[in-house]
Amino acid sequence: MLKKILIANRGEIACRIMRTARRLGVATVAVYSDADREALHVATADEAVHIGPSPSTESYLRIDRVIAAARATGAEAIHPGYGFLAENADFADACKAAGLVFIGPSGASMRQLGGKAAAKAVARAAGVPVVPGYDGADQTPALLRREADRIGYPVMIKAVAGGGGRGMRLVESGEQFAAALESAQREALSSFGDAAVLIEKVVQQPRHVEVQVFGDRHGNVVHIFERDCSLQRRNQKVIEEAPAPGMSAALREKMCGAAVSLARAVGYEGAGTVEFLVEDGSLGPEAPWYFIEMNTRLQVEHPVTEAITGLDLVEWQLRVASGEPLPLEQGAITMHGHAIEVRLCAEDPAQGFLPSIGRIAAFALPDSAEDVRLETAVRAGDVISPFYDSMIAKLITHGATRDEAADAMVAVLKQLVVAGPRVNAAFLRALLEHADVRVGRMDTGLIGRDLAALTRTHIGNSEVMSAVARLLAPAEGAASDPWSAGDGFQLGAPRTLTVPLVVNGEARTFAATWPRGETTPHVVAAGAAAAGSEARAPTACVTAHDGLYALFEGEQVEVRWPTYDADDVDNGHAGDAVRAPINGKVARIFVKAGDTVAKGDRLAVVEAMKMEHVLAAARDGVVASVAASEGQQVNQGALLVSLEEEAQS
Repeated sequence: MLKKILIANRGEIACRIMRTARRLGVATVAVYSDADREALHVATADEAVHIGPSPSTESYLRIDRVIAAARATGAEAIHPGYGFLAENADFADACKAAGLVFIGPSGASMRQLGGKAAAKAVARAAGVPVVPGYDGADQTPALLRREADRIGYPVMIKAVAGGGGRGMRLVESGEQFAAALESAQREALSSFGDAAVLIEKVVQQPRHVEVQVFGDRHGNVVHIFERDCSLQRRNQKVIEEAPAPGMSAALREKMCGAAVSLARAVGYEGAGTVEFLVEDGSLGPEAPWYFIEMNTRLQVEHPVTEAITGLDLVEWQLRVASGEPLPLEQGAITMHGHAIEVRLCAEDPAQGFLPSIGRIAAFALPDSAEDVRLETAVRAGDVISPFYDSMIAKLITHGATRDEAADAMVAVLKQLVVAGPRVNAAFLRALLEHADVRVGRMDTGLIGRDLAALTRTHIGNSEVMSAVARLLAPAEGAASDPWSAGDGFQLGAPRTLTVPLVVNGEARTFAATWPRGETTPHVVAAGAAAAGSEARAPTACVTAHDGLYALFEGEQVEVRWPTYDADDVDNGHAGDAVRAPINGKVARIFVKAGDTVAKGDRLAVVEAMKMEHVLAAARDGVVASVAASEGQQVNQGALLVSLEEEAQS
């Protein structure tokens, strides 16, 4: 067994690898950027090495710095986790050249199966059906456009290197192609250091099913059944489960057999996932299915496979990398029950899944969740930065049946406490309660079709008033005498205050009235009549230094005392100011001062948490000024472009 390994990654996967390594007596080395100095994965490791500034291109994607850290600490091997360098064949080769074990497939195997284009060639040679498309080396925009026209719209542009939905764009028509290609290539280059793309025909109503495979250096290859990853938004997986609901025995045999054949064809070593699309949503024996790609690494969703098999796939990785044969033969691998994983992300689904950053005021599972597996690398007090992926945790439930696992997850999501940055807990719960999802009738387009219903907020006046009332109530243990009360008591007058507050970023004014003998006020919006129904009580309240977070089954109301800053004033031209929606990097500026723009025209792109946010003109007008430049790091709310009325001729 290896004695010391370096984990070339961050976040929950780094912590998860360290947990297994510690159990096996393997020492661990973490690497970290400026943004991650205080991160949990740094504190969890036996040693930690700083490798650069916060942007991943200057730290986690620097092969030279990662290898130097391994050599300096005496690590024998490098585990790449997932993302960053995990599917970079040059990194695997560089490890070998440095005398280090790469915990994963060889660079040669990775080039054959890790690249989407090369993997399709292997699949075709093995007689595995592939999705029609173009995966050639010529990447000139004109040729790619011609190929898309030939294939027929809609088409999907996909980054050749990497996965996770990065560098993927759906193109409905030829008119959209150029802008979608440019955006996909830019995101692919930022995420994987490679702008190459391929083009595929869009399969109608597809189920996304993947097969876990494992190989060793002794020629053994097995599959560890399948997972269903059909619930996706923006081509990124949201909820995964194992086994795939409704999977027929015949189709499982075909897909798993094809996955093993592909891995065996290239002498594959380590963990990998072979991904397929099944057309028309059914997993029956005769359903049309296509190979799309192979992820030559451990997957984010590997815990559901572990839950149904009782295996530790990271342990398998370490044993295989140490030269041992696979721990089990195919016939000894069995599955039991059903498992579901949700990806808890710092984002606001109601605002187009806009990433949310800031300090975490509270983070805790409910007391009833003792059987829920939590994979995370954040704690209360940590800061969510704009530099990395928005996923902050994974929750995994396992039950004898799918309904049992789903019910357990819904119960956890209702009571989960995450205060500060907004998270997608309520969205995940709505998805698990969706009528079609409950019966396993899913495809990758489900979220897009029902997005409005799935992201509908249940926060109304009742919840806001409830949150405000709790902010204005005295803290527990505060003095109860009238001289200490903060209720504006006046002799002979009603105990009423007019209070200016900021609710979810919006300035509002409330009237708070304290009935005699009560400490919690009755609250209404200033100038409004008293509410006729009782306010809904929050599932949790978290006090911050300047306000309060009230949680209502996964949705958050943030109430703060107002602050006044002259820089926040737009001088009466708020509608003309195009501001950064989040801390991030200005990836593109499309206009210059004096340009005439129409409503909906692209003005700028801000990149944060590996996602691009396109900012468009809210009206027709003329660009008065451009206040930012490409490559510049900006804070949320920073002015990027200002508009003025078009001059009348």
